[in-house]
Amino acid sequence: MTLTISVLLASDAKESYVAFRVLCKTKRSRTPGKIKSQKREEEEFQDFAVGSKLPAMPRLRHRHRHRRAAYPPKIFIRLSLFLAFILCLHPASASNMGVNWGTQASHPLPPHKVVQMLKDNGIKRVKLFDADDSALKVLTGTDIEVIVAIPNNMLQQIADTDSGAADSWVTRKIVHYAFEGGVKFKYVAVGNEPFLTSYNGTFLNLTFPALQNIQNALNNANLGDKIRATVPMNADVLENSALPSQGTFRNDSAQQMKQILALLHQNKCPFTINIYPFISLANSGNFPLNYVFFDSTIVQVQDGANAYANTFDASYDTLVAALANEGYPSMPIIVGEIGWPTNGFPAATPKNAQKFNQGFLNHVQENVGTPRRPNTIIEYYLFSLLDEDQKSIDPGNFERHWGIFAYDGTAKYSLVVPGASNNAVNNSAGGTLVNATGVEYLARKWCVVANDTNLASLADSVSYACANSDCTELGFGSSCNNVLDAKGNASYGFNQYFQMKNQEMGSCNFKGLASVTETDPSVDGCKFIVQIVASPAQRTQLLDMTSVMGVNGKENGDWD
Repeated sequence: MTLTISVLLASDAKESYVAFRVLCKTKRSRTPGKIKSQKREEEEFQDFAVGSKLPAMPRLRHRHRHRRAAYPPKIFIRLSLFLAFILCLHPASASNMGVNWGTQASHPLPPHKVVQMLKDNGIKRVKLFDADDSALKVLTGTDIEVIVAIPNNMLQQIADTDSGAADSWVTRKIVHYAFEGGVKFKYVAVGNEPFLTSYNGTFLNLTFPALQNIQNALNNANLGDKIRATVPMNADVLENSALPSQGTFRNDSAQQMKQILALLHQNKCPFTINIYPFISLANSGNFPLNYVFFDSTIVQVQDGANAYANTFDASYDTLVAALANEGYPSMPIIVGEIGWPTNGFPAATPKNAQKFNQGFLNHVQENVGTPRRPNTIIEYYLFSLLDEDQKSIDPGNFERHWGIFAYDGTAKYSLVVPGASNNAVNNSAGGTLVNATGVEYLARKWCVVANDTNLASLADSVSYACANSDCTELGFGSSCNNVLDAKGNASYGFNQYFQMKNQEMGSCNFKGLASVTETDPSVDGCKFIVQIVASPAQRTQLLDMTSVMGVNGKENGDWD
């Protein structure tokens, strides 16, 4: 965990990036290994040459229920013609915007404030990564459709049919809340990217039996026709292919995938896929930049009669082809995660995030579908609603910065939400996004390097502070990189620790090297935060967490 002062406080951006990559790693993870570890820090920030040779292909419509009309034939025909005319004037509305609500944050917003923020922004769908009662209670009585989840670490228990764990879980987490006026459940996500290659097959033989047991439990509770199970898959379940039409599932999971697809089809369940054009870009220095966005008309991939000018359509259709090859050409598809981070990588900026997310929203709102599934309404969930400062950064520093809102519910950029009003009240970023309201902050004070401090004495203290907080914004290509000097870098680390510790007495000392100020030290897009107030339970968790993360048994900034 320790670093030499020459590296930690280096003025060279890439040297300091290497240092802080080491400092900020943590074992807490939701989906480790989404991409390859950033292994070429010296080569990472390259020009993304438009028109460069593309790498292999990167790795989803609402079901409509039809009712027989109870009209006499002539009246029905006239009504049909009238409705057709109206639909020509007003095309069918696209899928409502969904978001992923993750909670791997040291100071998560209170659930009731998050739900109010969803309402204020006209967000009608939310996808969770667990089934926490605190979230389900505040979602009760709302009109928000909910995907609730079973984490990967529960798959072994749920897969055990004899234990009755699946029936028990459905009773406690679904039936208990699925009363009239309760939680508007839509799907149960069984695991999250369980076939991820970095898991080395850990969940390969657990996913299908867990999925089967959950769907059977839903059916036995007479809820299976309303609430269906699905498995969110990472795009790496697909083999690399040069063209979308060549899409196939990986050989190492082919048998298990056949079982899953058959069960999904039998129960009219959707296939859920996570698509990340950003990761395609981050993984390849020569990936065409305009191919990840939606404003280019330049065809990058010609696949027979189908032309592709953006990565999303190509990725989606690769899955469509893979499903068709398995005998399910019409299986419903959900885009479980898609988004763009705002920090932690040279291309991860608010400007690019706004461009990608708004471009994607506009794209799906047009209902044009994709070349292999034209005129299709795509159901999707943006990743993510809020930043999460406790996520693993093994894939990259950007992992903690996917939110369209910052940690405190403040909009990062303008985003026109489909179906929402144009009310931009309480939104500093403009557009239609509405900030969280009634957020309680700690006192407006910060921890910085004390005056007349010898910079040569800072290394161990800053190393400790960053190891026990989040310093990813100091990394190469991040918002504070090349903005702060050596003293500013140290102050940033001290303040992150100070806020993580809820500004507790003694957490801004560091052997006399730090002091508290009421003057905001933020500069040029590098924000020194003031943390939000944590609940008593969260404060206890933070104490436990920082004690475990602490270096040499030391637990706060007042160490010898």
